[in-house]
Amino acid sequence: MSEAHGGYIAILETGLPPAGLDARYGAYADMFAQLLAGEGRTFRVFKTLQGDLPDVDAHLKGVLITGSPAGVYEDDPWIKSLIAWLRDLDDAIPVVGICFGHQVMAQAWGGHVEKSDKGWGVGLHDYDLRAPELWARLGGRPEQVLSCAVTHQDQVVRKPDGAVVLAGSDFTPNGALYYTDRKALSFQCHPEFSTEFAVDLLVSRRGVRIDEHLVDQALLTLQKPSHRHDLLAAISRFLAA
Repeated sequence: MSEAHGGYIAILETGLPPAGLDARYGAYADMFAQLLAGEGRTFRVFKTLQGDLPDVDAHLKGVLITGSPAGVYEDDPWIKSLIAWLRDLDDAIPVVGICFGHQVMAQAWGGHVEKSDKGWGVGLHDYDLRAPELWARLGGRPEQVLSCAVTHQDQVVRKPDGAVVLAGSDFTPNGALYYTDRKALSFQCHPEFSTEFAVDLLVSRRGVRIDEHLVDQALLTLQKPSHRHDLLAAISRFLAA
């Protein structure tokens, strides 16, 4: 793919949908490239799960880090390499993280991530805005509650000093972070998940990775309206700024 205006946004693919779902819905990187597509915007996908990371040069205009079933505290070499890469990254380059991406950014920049004693967070979760003025700056409504699909056990339990909590809940206090010491934004939730994908993902894990009763309750919440397109619009604006 050609690099419009001499630059591209790197999508760091750190995980893949379960077998079968990728054939129907595409990979997480595919979802973002389609949902965030815009005139003059070019994406390049890096198989970071396999150790692939972009060169930091004038062509790199932004970074988006996908979700992953991995934990940022694990000893896999690709995770260590990603953390080191983030620590060395020019703080003027926009970075957006989703789920694992949200967590690895926090871990790299002074926060702490661990498996939560609250267990699995699944279904549609509501995040209350903690910094409505920042959300308004991103194009959102300052009175809004953000509802979006989630699937995670790990959480950012201590945010970096340079991050402000943009949105959160009792279950996920650090649900969205806005960084003031660099150009970075991250969300624990999954705005790239359509309702159909979120349902199929939960069903694939029912009784396998996640308790059947919890999955059944979560499936009911996914019938409610989501604000995922508001989140995607905010991410798109942030990457373009």
